[in-house]
Amino acid sequence: MMSWLDSYMSSTAESGPLFVIGMWRSGTSLLYTLLNQHPQIALMYEGDLPLLRPLFPRKGSKKGWLARWEFWNSALSRHRIRTDKIPTIVPDLPTGAMAVWKEYAGPAAVFGEKSPDYFDSLQTLAREFPGARFIIIWRNPADICRSIIRARKGSSFFSKPGIAHRAILGSHKLKQECDALLGQKFPVHQIQYEEMVQDSTKVMTGVCDFLGIPFDSKMCSLQGSDRSAIYEGSHHELVKQEEILSSTMREEVLPPRLKRKIDRYVSYWKSQYRSAWPQYPESQPSISGYPSAVQRFLDDVLFRGLRILDGFTAFVYCHAPIRWLDRYRSFKRRRYQSADAKQPQSAQPASNAETLRRVEVSGLK
Repeated sequence: MMSWLDSYMSSTAESGPLFVIGMWRSGTSLLYTLLNQHPQIALMYEGDLPLLRPLFPRKGSKKGWLARWEFWNSALSRHRIRTDKIPTIVPDLPTGAMAVWKEYAGPAAVFGEKSPDYFDSLQTLAREFPGARFIIIWRNPADICRSIIRARKGSSFFSKPGIAHRAILGSHKLKQECDALLGQKFPVHQIQYEEMVQDSTKVMTGVCDFLGIPFDSKMCSLQGSDRSAIYEGSHHELVKQEEILSSTMREEVLPPRLKRKIDRYVSYWKSQYRSAWPQYPESQPSISGYPSAVQRFLDDVLFRGLRILDGFTAFVYCHAPIRWLDRYRSFKRRRYQSADAKQPQSAQPASNAETLRRVEVSGLK
C-alpha cells in the first residue's frame, strides 16, 4: 500500500505551488482575493512557513512544528485547516508546506500562497519546490511607501522602524531575484498594480493564460469573495470592499526627505534598466541626481541589518519557550493599546477587537 509520503512525492513530481509575491502594500492582497475567485485556484494568505526554516533541521521537523507555526501568525486557524489532517512529523519544510497547501486547496488545481515576505528569497523557493510558478506584482515605489505610512494607523507591523527603508531597497532586491529566475528559465509572470486596478479583465486573462486555466469573469470582481484569512485592520479596508478601488487618499504623506530619496533611487534604477524598470512612475522623477555610491553602500548595509533582524525574529519564534513569547506579546499588546489610547479618536482603529487581533498575529515582527 502506498504510504502518505510516497503519495506526496509522486504528486509533487507532477505539480508545484504558485507563489504570489510583491512588496508590502503593492496590491498582493487584492491580487490574492481576485485569484481565489477562480474555482480552480485556492491560495493561502501569508502562511509564511518558509520563514520558519529552523523548525526543520536535517533530521526532520521539530516536535510541535504545527503549534509553533500557529503561534507565529495563526495561519492554520485563519484558514480553518484541521491539524489532524497534517502529519505531525515531516522530513523537511517543503513536505510540510505542500501538505498544508494541498489540504487547504482540496480539489483545486492551483495551490500555494501569496506573501510579500518572500521578496528576497525567490531563488530559494524555486530550489526547494520543484515545479513552482511565480506571479510578481509591481507598484510605484513611492506609492508603496505612501501606503505604508497610511497603514501605520491600523497596523503595528507598519509602524516599526525601518519598514519604508526595507520597502525601497526591497523593491530592487525583488527585481534582482525575479531576473535571476527568468535567467534560469523558471516560470514567472509579472503584472503591474496600476494596470490591475484599471483593467482587471486584461490582467487576469493574462494570469489565466500563464497558469493554463480558462479565464473566469469572477476574477474581475470582489463581490462574494472569501477574505476571512486576511488580517483585520483599517489598512485592509479597500480589499474588503465590493469593488476594485485604488486608494482614495490623495494628500501627500511622504516626508520631503523620504520622497527625494525614493525619486533618486527610481531615477538611478531607470538609468540602470534603460527605463524598463520600474515601469511606474512612467515619467522620470523631476529631481536631478542619483544616490551616491557611498549612500547606496550605507543604505544596503542598513537594509541587510534589518533583514538579519527579521530573520532573528523568526529564529526566536522557532526556539524560545512559548510562555516567554506569550509574555512578550502581552507586553507588546499593552504598549500598543496605551499608544492607541493617546491618539485622537478619529485616528484610532475601528475596534478594540481589531487592535488586539493585529497585535496578536504580528507577534515579534
